[in-house]
Amino acid sequence: MSVSDKENEALRVAAGAAAADLIEPGMVVGLGTGRTAEAFMLRLAERVRAGLSVYGIATSYRTAAFARNLDIVLTDLEVYPSPDIAVDGADEIDGSLSMIKGGGGALLREKIVACAAQQMLVLVDGGKVVETLGAFALPIEVVDFGVAATTKHIARAVAACGLSGRLDVRGGDPVPFRTDGGNLIIDASFERIDDPERLAGALKAVPGVVEHGLFLGIASRAIVARPGGIEWMETPRKTETDPS
Repeated sequence: MSVSDKENEALRVAAGAAAADLIEPGMVVGLGTGRTAEAFMLRLAERVRAGLSVYGIATSYRTAAFARNLDIVLTDLEVYPSPDIAVDGADEIDGSLSMIKGGGGALLREKIVACAAQQMLVLVDGGKVVETLGAFALPIEVVDFGVAATTKHIARAVAACGLSGRLDVRGGDPVPFRTDGGNLIIDASFERIDDPERLAGALKAVPGVVEHGLFLGIASRAIVARPGGIEWMETPRKTETDPS
């Protein structure tokens, strides 16, 4: 593990610990996917072993297996359709808590759980905080039927939004990556997304697109781990204009 990897791991551990210490007895917790979410689960498991009673809702098979190995009791949205909190990482996040997620391919289930939860807490290191989304390739989950046609339709949709870039099926031939739902991921490299809301609407209108990795208006708060310590980001509050 390089020095940089060790530093990033230390930041993930710090963010995970800060989040786990917020979990209260009896909470139902959406468990994200990826290394930062796993750092959170490791600290949460310590608290469970010390007597904390919680239920987890996994966002992927990988997360479910990881949680079971830690003896975190799992449930699902059929039993608890409104979890108390969802805790997950992000590939990019801006000052308004808009995010790109899905680098691990679990974006659909992550978004379902995050939107069902009463609040979403995001864990990132300082390198994931950006002014404008887009440097990280945007994952777009699609069904495999007609993927070439879907890709062309996506290209037209993003061009109408003033964007261009590579659209690559993750994994490629002969064995593409498949999500837990059996779908494919198209990674869209735009470099900069100036109007994520417009792009999100355009992608959702494409037949064959199941979901995309733009998480907009979903996160409530974010824990940002930096070498100097933990920082908090919150959704900017809207204020009424003084009529005078």
